[in-house]
Amino acid sequence: MSRRTAQYRGRFAPSPTGELHLGSLIAALASYLDARSHRGQWLVRMEDLDPPREEPGAAHAILNSLQLHGLNWDQAVLWQSRNHASYATILRTLEQQGHLFNCDCTRAMLGPNGACRGRCQQRTHPPETAVATRVSVPQSCSVDFDDQLQGTQHCQLGRDLPDFVLKRKDGLYAYQLAVVADDAAQGITHVVRGCDLLDSTARQIYLQQLLGYAVPHYCHLPLITNAQGQKFSKQNHAPALNPDQAAQNLRKALRFLQQPEPPASLESPAQILDYATSHWNLQSIPATAAIAAQADAYT
Repeated sequence: MSRRTAQYRGRFAPSPTGELHLGSLIAALASYLDARSHRGQWLVRMEDLDPPREEPGAAHAILNSLQLHGLNWDQAVLWQSRNHASYATILRTLEQQGHLFNCDCTRAMLGPNGACRGRCQQRTHPPETAVATRVSVPQSCSVDFDDQLQGTQHCQLGRDLPDFVLKRKDGLYAYQLAVVADDAAQGITHVVRGCDLLDSTARQIYLQQLLGYAVPHYCHLPLITNAQGQKFSKQNHAPALNPDQAAQNLRKALRFLQQPEPPASLESPAQILDYATSHWNLQSIPATAAIAAQADAYT
């Protein structure tokens, strides 16, 4: 049954490192259905921040595939590659507040989880080589939040994920900065995404708190894994979806999300999505980090 939530705004934010595959369709579909079932808005953002990792033509292929699967968004696509001025402004704000420092550590110098371990914060002279811009996290800092699917989460951020990068040595803006900036700018209230990003959430909440931004509701879905236990991704050779089989693809994604099976008489993506929206139940999704794919997911 549809529910009304004031100003619900969700989003799907793929990276253009390859074409849409079943794992990314599951994330897109879940975020779409959660938004539509609340009569909210659903946006698409292209996280094209890292040109060396991008595949030519992948961004437009993803957008085309979403539309062929009936997943139509409500506003113009936000391209992160065109939003650098916003990220620079936020970095200046954090710098003026005294939250940033420059780090020229090599990989060999970094501690667990890429931490600078305080070396560069004690510097008395400016570095002579390229630097990354990091945000300082007090050692005592902890972040708690309630995930709508995975339950209560507690992160000792200052101990486990301190001093994370906001701008890389090569001059590219980091994901953690860009996603916080764009979620705030777009007024995102609900973030539905895969469990591979669960450990990013505490970092993003910390930045939101520093900047005085509202914290969205988070929901992290189980990942679909292949026969070797690896998540579906381009790196692990997940096959691109065939848009000519859009209805079949949507049914596979709904089965993975353990949603009611649309009647066989519903053949078009629009019909299937209408049925899935009216029967959407977030709590039917297993509260686990990963689920192995059924055999037919590969074909």
